[in-house]
Amino acid sequence: MAWIDRLRTGLAKTRTGLTDSIGQLLRGRTRLTAEEIERIEEILIAGDVGAQVSIDLAECLGEAIRKDAREPIEILQDLVFERLSGAERSLALRTDGAPTILLVAGVNGAGKTTTIAKIAAHLRRTDPALPITFAAADTFRAAAIEQLEVWAERIGADLIKQRPGADPAAVAFDAVEHAIRTGGVLFVDTAGRLQTKHNLMEELKKIERTVTKKLGRGADERLLVLDATTGQNGVSQAERFHAAIDLTGIVLTKLDSTAKGGVILAIRERLDVPILFVGVGETDEDLHAFSAREFAEALFTTEQH
Repeated sequence: MAWIDRLRTGLAKTRTGLTDSIGQLLRGRTRLTAEEIERIEEILIAGDVGAQVSIDLAECLGEAIRKDAREPIEILQDLVFERLSGAERSLALRTDGAPTILLVAGVNGAGKTTTIAKIAAHLRRTDPALPITFAAADTFRAAAIEQLEVWAERIGADLIKQRPGADPAAVAFDAVEHAIRTGGVLFVDTAGRLQTKHNLMEELKKIERTVTKKLGRGADERLLVLDATTGQNGVSQAERFHAAIDLTGIVLTKLDSTAKGGVILAIRERLDVPILFVGVGETDEDLHAFSAREFAEALFTTEQH
């Protein structure tokens, strides 16, 4: 199945709850009343688009409809695309021979470890000879280390680990040393910390300081894996992680499990952080580089199309 079809299928719940409702309201309209604009705002907010973004989109749509002869839902698609078009960026991979370091954070259940595996699998297909290392820096849970070990065996990645309960920064130190020798890409899997636990956020900062001390520079990517089903709580997570480690990118997973995929707009509005990947399923083909145009088209594809 082509990626755009996977994305369209993955966004079906969001489209039903958000786009179809707006489409029915807008069909054939050339002007919107104040009450209709307010109703559109309510539908967007219910899809976790975020209050301010919803207000702005509804007002812009009301103005655009009077000047544009296209179907209103097509106009809204373009407005969403414009909002997200600056969010695209590919993974930062070094080309100077030094290892690329990816620090990956996220709360338990967001799909952090499997996201690491999916990205690594993509890199492996692109370059079968690329050295890949996994650092099991989530030392609080023995199961997390075991899960990463299984993925390392499947993908053909080196695994750097210590005993459960070890200092995560020490694992990161050993892994960076290994990556300096081997080159390629190092993924540092961190604990599924709750964003409200201050000591765990401090640990994240410590891992990043360890990378900086060893390499003379910070991690090339500091990625946050967010579960789309958490909605506005995901925005709060993103803000707290960003404050802790200055995120360079976001991976939004489980878009296929929620009617609130509009949260991607709220996250983009609150944080000027690129969205690198979106996930709509369990296989590595279901994780794909984010495209604002593809996302807007998949979200606003109506049945008659």
